[in-house]
Amino acid sequence: MRDCTKDETEDERTVRKDSSRARPRRPHWRFEDLEIWNKAVDLAVKFHRIAERLDSRRLYRYAEQLRAADLSISNNIAEGSGSVHKQEFIQFLNITRRSLFEDASMLLVFERLGLLESAEVDELLLDCDEESRKITNFSRKL
Repeated sequence: MRDCTKDETEDERTVRKDSSRARPRRPHWRFEDLEIWNKAVDLAVKFHRIAERLDSRRLYRYAEQLRAADLSISNNIAEGSGSVHKQEFIQFLNITRRSLFEDASMLLVFERLGLLESAEVDELLLDCDEESRKITNFSRKL
């Protein structure tokens, strides 16, 4: 810490103190700019809300499985974007698509069990299908 000099005013010391407490700027990750990652995060929020409802019905294993599959979508996009090799990123995108298929399967099972309404499942299946297509197109353009 720097000593205050006689010439430094109280205001200058306050500014220096305040700036030393300023939160460092957070780094920006390349995946944050990807539409497929942002849509995956939006899906994760929707699936997390469903998982919360399943938890409230004490269907903990279903909720845990749903959360794991939906989080892997955005996580695999993020992890793959950090790769230095195009083929490796494409492999992560392939894993991402498979997680979407896993989510779609769970939605259909939960609908048959009467845990989710058909209208909600239809909307989420459309979201999953759209995301899957976007991921496929994105990987083809790499």
